[in-house]
Order: sequence, then C-alpha cells, then structure tokens
Amino acid sequence: MKAYHKVLMMIASLSLGLLFLFPMWKIYLKAPQYPEGLEMHIWVNKISGDTDGAIQNFNILNHYIGMEPIHADSFAELKIMPYIVIFFMVAGILVALLGNRKLVLSWTVLLMIGGAVGIADFYLWLVKFGTNLDPTAPIKVPGMTYVPPLLGNKTLLNFEALSLPALGSLGIGLAILLAGLVFYFSRNTVQVKTAKRVMA
Repeated sequence: MKAYHKVLMMIASLSLGLLFLFPMWKIYLKAPQYPEGLEMHIWVNKISGDTDGAIQNFNILNHYIGMEPIHADSFAELKIMPYIVIFFMVAGILVALLGNRKLVLSWTVLLMIGGAVGIADFYLWLVKFGTNLDPTAPIKVPGMTYVPPLLGNKTLLNFEALSLPALGSLGIGLAILLAGLVFYFSRNTVQVKTAKRVMA
C-alpha cells in the first residue's frame, strides 16, 4: 500500500471517533401534549434528549401507555459499545501501519457486520419496549403495540414518531467508505508488485 492509502485508512479509523462526539440515532416524538416535539438521542454510551427534561417527558408518556421507563443503565450495550468502537479504531490504525490490503478488507467487513448487528439489536430493543406493556397502564388499547420505527415515520395512536440516523452514524459510514476506497485503489499497487516479480 502507498503512503496515501495508509493515511486514508487512518482517517477511516479515526472517523469512528465521531460516535463519541455526536449521537448515533435520533427519535423524534410529536404528541398533542408536546406540540413542539421531543427528541431522544442515542449515543454509543448514553441516552439523552434535546433538553434536560426530554427523557423524563418520554417516560411520562411511556407510563401512560405501559412502556418501561427509559434509562441508560437498562442497556448493557451502552457499556460495551465504547470498547468495541475503540477496538476498531486501534485495529484500523494498526492495519494502516501494516499496509496489508487483505487486512483492510477484513477490517471493513467486520465493521459492516458490527454495524448490522448493532442495527438488529436496536430493532429488538424497540420491539421489546413497544410490545412488553404493563397491563395496568392508564391507557389500554386491545391489540395495540407501540414499536417506534427503526427508520422513518410512524403513527402510534395520536403520536407521530420519526427515527433517523444522527451525525455519529456518519462516522461509521465514512469509515466503511474510506476503507473500501483504500482496498479498491490499492489493488494497482499489488498488481504492479506481482508484475515485477513475474518479469524478474
């Protein structure tokens, strides 16, 4: 791999640091009680809102429909994910220093698998909260569940829910894109080296 390939690979690895600076995902909720809307921010290591009282307001609404309260301590994933991200960042830098094209591909594929597992886990998380309802809740609608959308918009009774990736997810996308470009463009280097060996 050429020097600029290694630099690109390092940038790919470091771009995962965006996960610590910005939320990964955002869920917007609009209801008659909150016409200005509520925002929940899901980070790699915590859950927050756009205001200090946003999560509390989410939990008030959840109480009325029988959903569990939302607390970061309830999710083991938020304790594990920071270490996984750091592992990928360090591993990516090592791959860049080694300059091995096959390792670049392995790192990229593993990151894609990790992202897919994370999305699947997030979906199961939504299903659990939206279907595991308290039968003694003040508001009960037979057969009704409250699973927010994984991506996009969804109407739940008189609630409008919107779920979208946030800036932190851009770090994963950039890492995969840049590492993929490194793997693709470094093929010429491998071909040249192979040709030289054949001619020798």
